[in-house]
Amino acid sequence: MLSQQEEFETRDEYDVKLGVLPTLTGKQTHYCAGCEHGTLTRLIANALNDLGLREKTVMVDSVGCSVFAHEYINTDAIQAPHGRAPAVMAGVKRVRPDLVVFTVQGDGDAVSIGLLELLNAANRGEPVTIFLFNNGIYGMTGGQMAPTTPEGMITTTTPFGRDVKYTGQPIDASKLVAGFERAAYVRRIFLPVVPLKVPGLYSARGPVDGAKIVENAFKVQLMGGFSFVEIIGTCSINWKMSILESKKYASEVLAKVFPPGLYKDKFGIEKR
Repeated sequence: MLSQQEEFETRDEYDVKLGVLPTLTGKQTHYCAGCEHGTLTRLIANALNDLGLREKTVMVDSVGCSVFAHEYINTDAIQAPHGRAPAVMAGVKRVRPDLVVFTVQGDGDAVSIGLLELLNAANRGEPVTIFLFNNGIYGMTGGQMAPTTPEGMITTTTPFGRDVKYTGQPIDASKLVAGFERAAYVRRIFLPVVPLKVPGLYSARGPVDGAKIVENAFKVQLMGGFSFVEIIGTCSINWKMSILESKKYASEVLAKVFPPGLYKDKFGIEKR
């Protein structure tokens, strides 16, 4: 009996929306249980499939938890040095403006070592798409304080909680990017499920809204604009919490430090 992936590869075409998409390789992800990186992977794959972009898309891998995203999203891919994904994307786009170019960066990759690359790409209005996964901590390297770590949060490098007197305030990447005239679309979404007042019930509004927002980001690039979507997610492993506790913390703390919302929509994509 053929595996699901082998069966997919033997077909001349594939138009079923459920299960494996042409924009997914079918490989099992390495993400930790409860992490929204897997959800974002699916949302990106869905958008590329719905827009018919698979054959003209290049993903630029960052360095972080999403470093193996090319193993799951079925497009061409290039590995960038740590923090340099926006610069590599700009190079690809300028040589091949007909291609769709995107990256998934972590908050450490984009807002620490790669902050200048991010801001300069936004300032130039490079027609690329950046998805920033913000979980307020360095996930891949052991749970150190990140530029986005909330005040008071315990990390491996702030064992008594982040003290903004010594470390400064958490950096709000969406506000920074939205301040540039040539940035076309800046959006922040909250991807985790949200605990409701009824015990055991959760709202999945984030992934539902996120599907359209991710698609909008690619549409803006097709219109010639720079698009940036910041995703608020969790990291239960490095937060030292259970999966459900992490959803509550993200909702009650992280989302208040980084409020979801539309920060810039130069082309009016959300009104279309």
